[in-house]
Amino acid sequence: MMGCCIALFVLAWGVVRLWSVPVAVGMCVVAMVIPPVAAMVANRRGPEDRWWDDPSGDPQSDEWWDELDGKKRPR
Repeated sequence: MMGCCIALFVLAWGVVRLWSVPVAVGMCVVAMVIPPVAAMVANRRGPEDRWWDDPSGDPQSDEWWDELDGKKRPR
């Protein structure tokens, strides 16, 4: 995705601007949106990722959260 972003910038101002500046600006706008989308896609958690259920390492805190969630931890 990042290679596509760089290619869009280079092509926009190296080639496309000779024929149409508005199209080159549009290509740069598209290239500007790619990095945040790439970060969101790369950092997305799947439905099977249960990161909120991971124990914190503090037994008292974990016990307290389990009590609030209505779960009992096996001892």
